[in-house]
Amino acid sequence: MKPWEQYLSDDDRAVIQRAKFSRRMDFGARPAIVVIDVQRFMIGKADAPMDWPSNSGAAGHAAIPHIQHVLRAARAQKVPCFFAAFEVDASGKDMGVYRRKRDLLDTQNWCLAGSTGAEILPEMEVAGEDIVFVKKKPSGFHGTPLLGYLVERQIDTVIVMGGSTSNCVRATVFDASSYNFRTIVVQEGVFDRIPISHAISLFDMDRQFADVVPSAEVVQYLGSLPRP
Repeated sequence: MKPWEQYLSDDDRAVIQRAKFSRRMDFGARPAIVVIDVQRFMIGKADAPMDWPSNSGAAGHAAIPHIQHVLRAARAQKVPCFFAAFEVDASGKDMGVYRRKRDLLDTQNWCLAGSTGAEILPEMEVAGEDIVFVKKKPSGFHGTPLLGYLVERQIDTVIVMGGSTSNCVRATVFDASSYNFRTIVVQEGVFDRIPISHAISLFDMDRQFADVVPSAEVVQYLGSLPRP
């Protein structure tokens, strides 16, 4: 059962059927992987979760093996992998209006530039051919070179993983679809701090702008690509 099914009423299901929502977008021929904010501040450390005020708890830790599996399958086929890292200046001068919502500039365990919290998890095994870029807003596209990277490589399918589902993943997915990329969300490869936010965000993306696909299916698709 999909994570959002438990929240839908019979009336909701009737609306979905009548409006013909959730049709499959399907994979294209030239995919890229986009990993959003899989950084220490988002995952924390299991032995000291309270030290990381923005950590996603068990959900983040559970997603890591699925992200690793997809990344390894992608790299085996020379599929380009991009890592977006959310960083803000320690002064807060580049946070914009977001500073009105969060007040975490006093801890090195958030995503302050140059801090431990901003580091991409070593479990991501970022390789020489991978590209890491910094973003300042939720979407991996806003104010970053990501769109140019994808266009130059003639990408038609964007496979998104990371966190959080209801925030930066969702914003990236909506932008990817707006730029007319086939957009795939790896179901077990995204995570959130609040289960209902995770489930409903997956529902909204799958209903309208993306395909939410099990990680095993994504790995199978990547393995079916022509050998590089």
